[in-house]
Amino acid sequence: MSRQVLCITGPPHALPGDLHAAVSAFEVCHAPGLAAAASAMQGQHFPVGLLVLDDWREPLGELDHFLRRHSRPRWVALFRPQALEQAPFRQLVHDHCVDFHTWPLDAARLSHTLGHALGLAALGHRPPTAEACQGLRLTGHSPAITLLRQQILKVAGADAPVLIWGESGTGKELVARAIHEHSGRADGPFVPINCGAIPASLVQSELFGYEKGAFTGAGAGKTGLIESASGGSIFLDEIGDLPLELQANLLRFLQEKTIYRVGGTRSVPVDARVIAASHVKLADAVERGHFREDLFYRLNVLTLQVPALRERRDDIASLADEVFHSFATERARGVRGFSSSALRAMRSHDWPGNVRELLNRVRRAAVMADGALIQPHDLELDAPGTSAVAAGEALDSARERAERTALQSRLDAGLSITAIARELGVSRMTLYRLMAKHGIRRVTRM
Repeated sequence: MSRQVLCITGPPHALPGDLHAAVSAFEVCHAPGLAAAASAMQGQHFPVGLLVLDDWREPLGELDHFLRRHSRPRWVALFRPQALEQAPFRQLVHDHCVDFHTWPLDAARLSHTLGHALGLAALGHRPPTAEACQGLRLTGHSPAITLLRQQILKVAGADAPVLIWGESGTGKELVARAIHEHSGRADGPFVPINCGAIPASLVQSELFGYEKGAFTGAGAGKTGLIESASGGSIFLDEIGDLPLELQANLLRFLQEKTIYRVGGTRSVPVDARVIAASHVKLADAVERGHFREDLFYRLNVLTLQVPALRERRDDIASLADEVFHSFATERARGVRGFSSSALRAMRSHDWPGNVRELLNRVRRAAVMADGALIQPHDLELDAPGTSAVAAGEALDSARERAERTALQSRLDAGLSITAIARELGVSRMTLYRLMAKHGIRRVTRM
């Protein structure tokens, strides 16, 4: 893992001279102020951040907002002792920092703290996922999602219609966007349409547009959604909900690449690739007479199936982590991540609502959780059951409670890290790892 440290200071812009010795073992990126820090963090991950708050002139509210948005680094603060007299300042350090130091600076101790922070960051570090390497925004590395990414890259190079099937909430629109963005039409528009969300009386005019005077109230002509996608791609989500009478018009467009606006008498050429999706298998809808067979075969040229979340359980932790950090500004103060029992509960859940359900549960839990780590009940999920496997998990749970009690009782007694490690018979690094595991943080008394 990189030994990079993002050092954020207020004015003056130079790093304090006696700070150099403390950070000499690290690759330091200096950012004078929050704007420079935000710019430095674009596209780059810093495992550790150092906040030098001696001459801080930006509002603490803005600093709090910044740290909530950028919660992945392990933050260490350095400031004057009198700053602790301010309750908002103490709260900010408590909420966002793994440790703090005060002046006069002990360079060796600060270097040691930054090393520990780097170690804590390494414990939670995940290697880059495959989609980051390929430029696709489909999180995960399970065999199912890896195969889907490979298929997307293959079909993106063609210009034939694509039919995507998957359960509700699996991310069919995300797949459609990935196809468009990796195709030769990437510079053109991507127009998504939910066929089931448009009232039946308006579908014709919304899709194909209309001429002036086509009906009462049509004071001017309007370009339809299909026409607006010319040069790019049109995504017809839940195409199985399209009324039968309009399916014939769509078939004509696929065959001739032209449309007729409502009230119009001339054909309008449209160069748009059609990507369609449905949570209903259209072959079954054809058999029931709910979908035109000729349209089905026109669409069913290149097909993709988006796996359900229960078929890619190995991706659940990384998906949950991505959602957790995406909504960092919403979550409750002090919430740091997921407990091991929450991760097990998520992995054992069947996710009938798929990724959409995961997003909603994690987003709600991050707001409502009371502790440092999200628990199964915060996600409104049951803890793992009492099967033979669950019995082992119950033993793990008891061990975790014993570990947490032993750590917390000694910290509450005011013992030093060295004394606690000696009592428990572990190294200081192991002790810091256990504290991170249980969401326990100790404010250093300088």
